[in-house]
Amino acid sequence: MGKITIAIDGFSSTGKSTIAKRLAASLGYIYVDTGAMYRAVTLFALNEGLIDTDGKVDAKGLTSKLASLLLEFVPNEDSGKSDMYLNGQNVEKEIRSMHVSRNVSKVSAIKEVREMLVKIQQEMGQHKGIVMDGRDIGTVVFPKAELKLFMTASPEKRAARRYKELLEKGEEVTYAEVLKNVEERDRIDSTRSVSPLKKAKDAIEFDNSDMGLEEQFERVYDFAQRVIEKVEV
Repeated sequence: MGKITIAIDGFSSTGKSTIAKRLAASLGYIYVDTGAMYRAVTLFALNEGLIDTDGKVDAKGLTSKLASLLLEFVPNEDSGKSDMYLNGQNVEKEIRSMHVSRNVSKVSAIKEVREMLVKIQQEMGQHKGIVMDGRDIGTVVFPKAELKLFMTASPEKRAARRYKELLEKGEEVTYAEVLKNVEERDRIDSTRSVSPLKKAKDAIEFDNSDMGLEEQFERVYDFAQRVIEKVEV
């Protein structure tokens, strides 16, 4: 069976990772959550005191320490998924916090950070059979991916999903705070000078504002099967 590269881009809290994980499992492909990688670098910067209380990132200081970072996806036998490890430590829970969410777009905008992670991501996908989600997968990481999706939804719907998720994890946040974070991340991700978030010309735009998870998955799985069948011919 021929294998393809599947690139899923889009705004925050559109469910990219949820769909990508399930799609990869159904196809027997490798799944890579690039957002987790940027979140891990952000957590490192926070722990090293490289982001001040006003949210300003010491880009030069962070860049000088990038070579010391070891990022790994390690299978979790209990969950059946892979967790993000930073320098040998499981940071899966910490990187999903609101504290990291507030700062990840600023760290992601740093040229040296993106260059390092894009290189790692391209190495991960060189043999195809991979589903990768993020902000610049179809435009920068894998511009020749056979299937590209661009997921979107209204800021209000995305904030509601994220708010529910955070409450379930025990975080004390307000809906207004989450909506503000979603809109700010949209602004930073879409306007940064390096690899801005944008829909690739050959990507399928997928608005899931009013879709349930099952409907989303069925449509995306159908897209993938059609492309795989063409590759096999």
